[in-house]
Amino acid sequence: MAFSITSFLLFTLVLAIFLLITVPLTGALVRLRANYNPKGLQLDPEDGVQPHTGPVITSFFVMLSRVRTLEGWPGLLKGLMPTLLSNVVLTIFAVIFLDTSLSSPRNHGVYNSPATRMWGTLLYSIFLMLVSLPAIILSYRSITTPYRLPYFQPFYSLRILLTPTERRKPWILYLTPGLLAAELLHITYVVIGLRGLRHALLPSLYKGDDTQPQDLSFRSLVIYLAIALFSTAILCPLEVISTRLAVQRNHESTEFNSVAQEEVGDAEDLPEYSPDEDVIGLRNVMDPYLGLVDCTKRIANEEGWHALYRGWWLTMLFGVFGAFA
Repeated sequence: MAFSITSFLLFTLVLAIFLLITVPLTGALVRLRANYNPKGLQLDPEDGVQPHTGPVITSFFVMLSRVRTLEGWPGLLKGLMPTLLSNVVLTIFAVIFLDTSLSSPRNHGVYNSPATRMWGTLLYSIFLMLVSLPAIILSYRSITTPYRLPYFQPFYSLRILLTPTERRKPWILYLTPGLLAAELLHITYVVIGLRGLRHALLPSLYKGDDTQPQDLSFRSLVIYLAIALFSTAILCPLEVISTRLAVQRNHESTEFNSVAQEEVGDAEDLPEYSPDEDVIGLRNVMDPYLGLVDCTKRIANEEGWHALYRGWWLTMLFGVFGAFA
């Protein structure tokens, strides 16, 4: 067998620790970026004007504290099951097809591929993105839903997270306006732009022999890190836009929302984490984003350009640490 019981137990322990740390942090970041917080008055579906009364939260740690206060520890772990299933599937894929050992697993994420050329890395990253995109959508929606979803009743949870249209035509998730474009732009910039630049400026980091010290140009490193920092201005808005589009439902008709289309009582019977106060506010389902450009313009016009840079410092940290990944 390719792995032993010890390897399996070690993998389970590492995965459990990883999820307990990352799921609450990811949940806070997703909520922060998904929170709809317009600067002024907005039009309701009947063309009347009503003030926006949702929470005004612009800090990652304030959001983390708000989730803990209103929803408790169970709220911090929202999105656990989609994240767990996604990681298990990708790990199994890596073990079977990429000769990865469970006892020493590599991080075969969307931007981490086997040793190959740049275009091979790009194709591999796009393939993994397409595989994991439905899980990302389900994870983001389970994080932002106010309802308590059962851990071990997936079909019941899917009735809440997906519209009837999405359940009948699952492939429509890939047609969510602007989402695929935002993800492709993000991957292309990271793989072709940043990875290509790292290969040109810091070729020693690509050498597989770690037994001998490699010369590392301090000047090249500073140039690469500066460009990686600047790249936050491009990557962070794409991540915010992807979050907004992922939580937006797909309907055959914009006159109905996902709850109204369900059989009577489906959502009403579900308990909420915080019945008295929502953790975040979401954009009115009657006025959805129409695509990547439309989403960018509306966020900037309605909430200000700063809304596109929520959690920018996390994007910056990942970009800097990515130089040595």
